[in-house]
Amino acid sequence: MGFFERLTGTSRPASGVAPLAVAEVRDALLSVNGPGVPYRVRPAGPAEKADLVADWSISRRTFGEQVDQRLTLRMRLDAERHEVRVLQEQHTSTRGRSSASREYGRGGGFSVEWTYQRGPDGRRRRVKTWDTRDMSNVLRESVLGAGWSWRPIRFRL
Repeated sequence: MGFFERLTGTSRPASGVAPLAVAEVRDALLSVNGPGVPYRVRPAGPAEKADLVADWSISRRTFGEQVDQRLTLRMRLDAERHEVRVLQEQHTSTRGRSSASREYGRGGGFSVEWTYQRGPDGRRRRVKTWDTRDMSNVLRESVLGAGWSWRPIRFRL
């Protein structure tokens, strides 16, 4: 893996893994859906300019504010290069009693939420409630297992 690949987050499959057909890669990505996962992968609409889209919506209430966060991964399958180009977008809106704000981000990044619980020994310990990397890691491993490369894009597909 070269310096720029490491910098951009590009992942290549292990040597010796034969690349699968486009339909099989699409099926592998769609098979990530299930009843126990908080996100879903679906075929993209014509306005989304992608082949597949993975969505994860999180709503939480903190300190009297309602925070709604949506993570979207738009994926384009490139059959010639055997790679999946991925554009990550984050939308966050916060509403409080006297204020409201919206944020939009594109490219790499992640969000993690931690809570504190008492352990069996009575001490407080930090417990991860959710991590947006859980979705991208599963999708990346599915792509690499199919013999394709995972290539994050910063600006447009």
